[in-house]
Amino acid sequence: MNDPLSEVVRLLHPRAAFANIISGKGNWAVRYGEFGLPSFCIVLDGSCLLTVDGHAPITIRAGDFILLPTTPAFTISSFAPAPPVHFDPNQVASFRGELRYGQQDGAPDMRSLGGSFLFDSTDTGLLVSLLPTVVHIQDSPRLSQLVQMVSEESTEQQPGSEFMLSRLVELLLVQAMRSTATGSAPPGLLRGLGDERLSRALKAVHAHVQHPWTIEQLARIAALSRSAFFERFTRMVGATPMEYVMAWRMEIAKGLLRDNVLSVSEVAERVGYGSTSTFSVAFSRHVGQSPRHFARSP
Repeated sequence: MNDPLSEVVRLLHPRAAFANIISGKGNWAVRYGEFGLPSFCIVLDGSCLLTVDGHAPITIRAGDFILLPTTPAFTISSFAPAPPVHFDPNQVASFRGELRYGQQDGAPDMRSLGGSFLFDSTDTGLLVSLLPTVVHIQDSPRLSQLVQMVSEESTEQQPGSEFMLSRLVELLLVQAMRSTATGSAPPGLLRGLGDERLSRALKAVHAHVQHPWTIEQLARIAALSRSAFFERFTRMVGATPMEYVMAWRMEIAKGLLRDNVLSVSEVAERVGYGSTSTFSVAFSRHVGQSPRHFARSP
């Protein structure tokens, strides 16, 4: 069976847009405006305070990984109060080198690696729908290994670093998603994958997207009654089973159309539509434009 999580990451085609070493010493505070793109922070040494707008402050320490799928405005600071220095996240995104907060001389109290993701896919909303506003992962040995490798690739800039970073970013995203596939995740695929019975049905849908699925068939796979399956799936995934099947078919179709290898009729067949016209109507309703127009758009 296909692994839904791997499929999602493949559809997004993530890569690191940039990653900078960020350090701080003494009493300092930095205020970033809303960025809008997914960003991450990996604490390498020491600790500091992160306050994302709309959320309670959290202490982040060495080994912690923070992922902000939409990167709202936030403040990062030492624990002692200090007047915040304002930064434009778009300007920081074009900066290369170490960013130093607070005292400029001496060994830092905190070192981190901060950066943002770009996605070759235009559907970054797919990531937003899967994750909470703030993902905070602690005490993950595997993540620590990935963090160390990202740090080395970012700072050493050896031949092939860009490729290595793009692969490492994929692994970081998968690990972040795995860590939130629990009750803390918002309704969506990750929440469903955290449910043993629903995960069977989700994996079946992803493995055979072209199959003419019915609620009864999926309920049997999940070993639940039709009504219990419908209620549980809708509550955990945030969509009815058939709405999810349709949405996933459309995500696959968008990826195939973007590749521009198959014809519209071949894409329709690949995602379970026997009629090109039926597929075109469903795609236009779901995406807001026809398959042919979507395939031609940049």
